[in-house]
Amino acid sequence: MEQRQPVKKTGVVIAATHSGSGKTTLALGIMAALKRRGFSVQPFKVGPDFIDPGHHTHVTGRQSRNLDGWMLSRPYNQRLFFRLMQNADCAVVEGVMGLFDGFNAVSDTGSTAEMAKWLDLPVLLMVDASSMARSAAAVVRGFETFDDGLTLAGVVFNRVGSDAHLAILKEAVSHYCTVPCLGGLPRDESLIMPERHLGLVTSEEGGLSQERIARLAEVVEGHLDLDRLLKTCALDIPEAETAQTTQPTPAARVRIAVARDAAFCFYYPDNLELLERFGAELIFFSPLRDERLPEGCHGIYLGGGYPEVFAETLSENCSMLHSVREAGGKGCPIYAECGGLMFLSAGITTFKGIHYPMARLFPFATRMLPRFRALGYREIRLKQGGPLGQKGAVARGHEFHYSEIAETDGNGLETYYAVKGRRVPPGRSGGYRIDNSLASYIHLHFGSNPEIARNWIAFCAHQNILT
Repeated sequence: MEQRQPVKKTGVVIAATHSGSGKTTLALGIMAALKRRGFSVQPFKVGPDFIDPGHHTHVTGRQSRNLDGWMLSRPYNQRLFFRLMQNADCAVVEGVMGLFDGFNAVSDTGSTAEMAKWLDLPVLLMVDASSMARSAAAVVRGFETFDDGLTLAGVVFNRVGSDAHLAILKEAVSHYCTVPCLGGLPRDESLIMPERHLGLVTSEEGGLSQERIARLAEVVEGHLDLDRLLKTCALDIPEAETAQTTQPTPAARVRIAVARDAAFCFYYPDNLELLERFGAELIFFSPLRDERLPEGCHGIYLGGGYPEVFAETLSENCSMLHSVREAGGKGCPIYAECGGLMFLSAGITTFKGIHYPMARLFPFATRMLPRFRALGYREIRLKQGGPLGQKGAVARGHEFHYSEIAETDGNGLETYYAVKGRRVPPGRSGGYRIDNSLASYIHLHFGSNPEIARNWIAFCAHQNILT
């Protein structure tokens, strides 16, 4: 295939009418097709999701980053986006939920539409056309007139039944709408990606093979007018954004052990980057495979993931469990989120009702539930000074899990966070702390308050080193 290079940088937001419409499939297909054409593709994901960015990274070879209008400020999102686009040809931004869905029902806060306007990017709208014909034009017309501050580059239909079906859809859109139809993806079961609770199977577990990536690229090339899309998605980098970002003064020079494997893979790249900017050397280890923690570290970061899926293997790795429990008992700072909290607990009871002992650093056990236990944005305020900063410091994040704390004896257990959220009861607390170990179900985005990262690094520097 002829290799093409864009005359200018390009950028597009991939959005949909609702969740489950196929925008991840479309976004990955466009990324794969553009990369196959020789473009350097920088992927992004609107919202707090961890799994889709992992697949973006796998397809493009470039680290996907989260853009979020609720957790992060407008300047933060813009600086991140334009900084990463300095060395890329094309930006592909996958949206979240439906185009206009966000933090509440009466504003675009946290929505894909908000981010598209902040970045001045056009939107490619995906519409699930199964069991629809002329009515599809009504849907498209509603989306193109709902917000006049938004630019639609085109519409692409998904789950199209036949060429005749697509012809009807195109005719209806051309008659009633101004947005062009750029194609339609066929109904094809081979394009559906494997799922489980919390979403798609992660890239770390091989949820996206090279054969599937090639198939996605072929489908997009064959059913989407990609050349026309690129011509309408020119991206100008503001001159002010071309300057190098000033590096912050390191809080301290420390080594941080970061759990990373198939069981622990939910990290915001910004969190890791901010830790490094403030002086951390990140040492990655696997609670699944390694026998003990890395030596010579000042702190431990246990992110989220699927420890319940790998509970048996984690539980059988007794030497690692002992190593973590011993480190926490000696005062080594540990920061754990969601899956990390489950790992530090007395044990995990799986969906099948089987209980597996864990690190037993915290005096409670966790158990899986048949439906999600919590979902939504969270704002936390520190109730007291400690590992993340001074009393009153605020940060934002997200919570989504199927497990709950099943039992606790309460000994030595205190809460570190005051928690706010749309459906959170007033006065809720969270963030369990024992000595220098802090565990919470909330995934904080350090970009919401970078001082959180700086403070934790400084805190780690003043504790005993792991030997």
